[in-house]
Amino acid sequence: MSESAKTNTSAAASAGAGAASSSTAMPAEVAATFSDYPEPIRAELLTLRELILATASETDGVGTITETLKWGEPAYLTKETRSGSTIRIAPTNAKSEHDYAMFFICSTNLVSDFRAQFGETFAYEGDRAVLFNVGDSIPVDELRECVRQALTYHLGSEARR
Repeated sequence: MSESAKTNTSAAASAGAGAASSSTAMPAEVAATFSDYPEPIRAELLTLRELILATASETDGVGTITETLKWGEPAYLTKETRSGSTIRIAPTNAKSEHDYAMFFICSTNLVSDFRAQFGETFAYEGDRAVLFNVGDSIPVDELRECVRQALTYHLGSEARR
């Protein structure tokens, strides 16, 4: 993969946070959760948030995203259209070799599909997560595709490909 397809999440946060953040109000309970996360993980997770919201706004059939907490972690749902599967973002547990993750519902085939499509582009945790470390160079185009597939999961395979 070319270096131009990758972005350091901290750099992406600086460059892209303003537009989506200012137009998408964060619910108070979600904002409180983000503020409890230590830096620099907070900045990395906020960048994932922006990627999810931007991808949703660019993807037909998704509609308005509901931002809430699930299991005490920021979660993104297609409650309006029911087009997709929930995405959560959070720090990983202390036993993990990674710092934070984008979590998907493990009863879906999303993570196994990502693994088949993108191979070693990402680190994975079973059928539930794509894993990252602070300062990782994130393959943004590929991660955006993972998010798009999750947000359109219930629209059928034709809409996701």
